[in-house]
Parts: sequence; structure tokens; C-alpha cells
Amino acid sequence: MMTVLIFILILGLLVFVHEFGHFIVARRNGVRAEEFGFGFPPRIFGVYKDEKGKRKFVWGSKEIKALDTIYSANWIPLGGFVKIRGEDGEEKSNPMSFASKGSFVRIKILAAGVLMNLFLAMAIFSLSFYLGVPQLAEEAAGGNVSSEKIQIVEVGKNTPAEAMGIRMGDEILGVINNEGRLVKFSSVEDVQKYIGENKGNQLVLDIKRGKEELKLKGIPRAESPEGEGPLGIGLAKTVEVRYPWYQAIAKGVEYTFSLIWTFITFLAGLVWRLIAGQPAGLDVSGPVGIAVLTGQVAQLGFGYLLRFTAMLSVNLAIINALPIPALDGGRILFILIEKIKGSPLSQKFEQRAHNIGFALLISLMVFVTFRDVMKFDIVDKVKNLF
Repeated sequence: MMTVLIFILILGLLVFVHEFGHFIVARRNGVRAEEFGFGFPPRIFGVYKDEKGKRKFVWGSKEIKALDTIYSANWIPLGGFVKIRGEDGEEKSNPMSFASKGSFVRIKILAAGVLMNLFLAMAIFSLSFYLGVPQLAEEAAGGNVSSEKIQIVEVGKNTPAEAMGIRMGDEILGVINNEGRLVKFSSVEDVQKYIGENKGNQLVLDIKRGKEELKLKGIPRAESPEGEGPLGIGLAKTVEVRYPWYQAIAKGVEYTFSLIWTFITFLAGLVWRLIAGQPAGLDVSGPVGIAVLTGQVAQLGFGYLLRFTAMLSVNLAIINALPIPALDGGRILFILIEKIKGSPLSQKFEQRAHNIGFALLISLMVFVTFRDVMKFDIVDKVKNLF
């Protein structure tokens, strides 16, 4: 239940910030935002000014004649929305309509959501660098260094480590020997040597996951694929580094741009592989998969959760910027085509393209969600919860 609550809060924050970007830029450019809601309808309540300018409060989803924006709270707490007048091309003669504005203003309004998600990521990354972030020991430079750890940075699929329940981010405190005593390790090489000397024998690793300490049993393979090792884990020595506020801000901005470039090059490589008829090599997760990952990251600590939230914010920004109908990038693409063409596109054609794009995205989300439900045994987890 705690995982669900954390996931709802994170998703709510990311979508709310995105929609707030559209809202504030629309208002600043004279476009009326008819409703700005937290969560998705049906509406719980709304606050607005009536036609006489008097502040009113209303329960439920009643039709409202408002002088300005309706601010609402809604029953489905998965983000939020902004309803902008003329966003589908109607009321072109109304100066308060989105459709009546020039190309530059419309692009600004559409791009504002993406930019807000990027600014949010920069702010969260900066905060994480200020509070302290885990880094590879050999890469740590500047700042205050503390908390040396030997951590698991990779867990191979179908490996003894996966069967043991080892997760990425776990800290290896040591191993319990045959006499029941804890044997600690001082380096990654010590861990690798011990595991290599105990191929085919059961070992008990003492693992720290967040605030929880676990004893995980497993048997290292006598024979293993090249590059995997007997347990199938990747290890690294990490430290926690805290930076002064001015360095934290600079690193937060730098890290955000580095992540943007990583995501873009990854997507470009993915598209190229699909065009070339090669395997995508991609394990896609939807809301359910992200919720499961949120729970796993939350167990590692607040710092990890902060960075995970910032990464999701960058991800959301880039996905929305893609030139796909129904997304912000797709709408911007149609405006650019209109500008190059020198005349407006058919409103009917554009609306149909956005509807098809939306239907395809929803279909993909349903398919991915079904895979996630089966992959993570969600049905059994829900039964256990109740």
C-alpha cells in the first residue's frame, strides 16, 4: 500500500507540473484556461468565479458558468489536467482561444509542459546532489565523501543472484561462514574471490537494502556465461558525496542535460534497430512496472527515490516531445507544417490524426500494463494485500 501511495504522489507531481506549465504560459499569453484540475474526473469539488465575479464553491460534476478558470479536485489521483479554450482548433475568432493565436505563441504553450518537467528534474537532481548521492568511488571528485559501500549495480536475468532475490542497489555487508560468523569484505575483489572459491557450494550473503538487513542464500554456478560470473552480479565500490549548494545546482543542470542526451541517443538507436529489422532489445514497462520499480527504489532510501523521480520527469518530457500525434510534440509538428505550408491544415484531418495517435498510445499502454501484471504477479500481490 505504501508503494502505491508513493507512486501516486510521484506521478501526481510529474503530471501536475507538466500541466501547470501549459496553464501558466497560456494565461500569460491571453489564452483562457477553462479548468485546471488536480487528478482526473469525475470532479469532487471546484472553486471558481461566477459571471458576476463572485467566488463560488461547487460539489460534484455540475455544469458551471464561470468567469475565469475553474480550479478542481478530482477523484482519480493520477496527475492532473488543464482544459484550454480552443485547443482543438475551435473558436478561431475568439481572442482568448488557443486557435486564434500565432504559431509562436501556440508552440510556447505546447512546449511549456516539457520544459517544466525538465526544470523539475534539474531542481530534484540539484537537491539530491546537495543532500548526498551515491557515486562510484573512482569517479567521486569534490564535495564531502562518506559511507563507503560495496554495492550490486547489476543483476543478470535467470541467474543464481536473481533466484536469491538480490536486487540492484543492495549493499553487501559480508558473508555468513560455516560457523555462523559474519566475514566482512574490504573490496570488490575480495567479494569476487570469495564467490569464485565457493562455486557449487551454498553461501549466505549478508545484504543491506535501505534500512533492512537480509540474509540471502544461494549457490554460485560452477559454469557461467562469459562476463556474468558465478552469481551473475555486477559489483562496484560506491561512496556518498555531498556538494555545496552552488556546486549542487551546477551538477543538477549538467546531469539533466547528460540524461537528456542519453535518452535521445537510446531512442535513436532503438528506431534504427527497428528500421534495420534487428531485435529492439527493450523491456518496456508501463504504470504497473514503474509502480513496482518505485517500491524497490523507495526501499533503498530517500536519495535514490529523489533521483528516480527526476529520471521519470526527464523521461516524461522527452516522450511528450516526440512528434507523435496526440502528444505535445505531435501538435507542435502540425503547427510547423502549417507554417511551412503557409495555410492552416484541415481541422478535421488534424483531429482525426490526434484521435488515432491517442488510440494507439492507449492500446500500447493496455498491452504493456497486461504484460506487467503477468510479469510481476500483480494479481497474487493484490490478493495477499486484501
